[in-house]
Amino acid sequence: MANRLLLHLLDEGYSKGWYGSALRTALRGVTPAHAVWRPARRRHNIWEVIVHAAYWKYRVRQRLTGGAGGEFPYGGTNWFRRDAADATAWRADLALLEEQHQRLRGAVAALPARALQRKVPNGATAEQNVLGIAMHDVYHAAQIQLLKALRRNGGA
Repeated sequence: MANRLLLHLLDEGYSKGWYGSALRTALRGVTPAHAVWRPARRRHNIWEVIVHAAYWKYRVRQRLTGGAGGEFPYGGTNWFRRDAADATAWRADLALLEEQHQRLRGAVAALPARALQRKVPNGATAEQNVLGIAMHDVYHAAQIQLLKALRRNGGA
């Protein structure tokens, strides 16, 4: 699959979905108070979902580049707890998501076509990883829309 198509799919899932809300568009109107609301104990909130999405964009980029590009700004992996409705921290994590998306796009754009079928550290091909992270954004966009609806219809 050509890099151009992969970049298109990344953008469809992140910001340009014709089918409904992409990840970034699902975040429109979400305030820090909305972002930390949980539907139940031990369930993730919107804020945690976006930092999780940023982390996996980082991890896929690391796989594609052989680990180049520095460390993720938060210690740990996968899920990062967010409980305080802090506007400055919310804006910073939204910017982190955007930065990680743009850096991933750059890594995909720089990949030679022959590298797309190369296996990366998780055992899948580079192409499979890019397709997977695009689908990951779509999945979490839907999850965010559901969390927003739950909060509106009976949440705090």
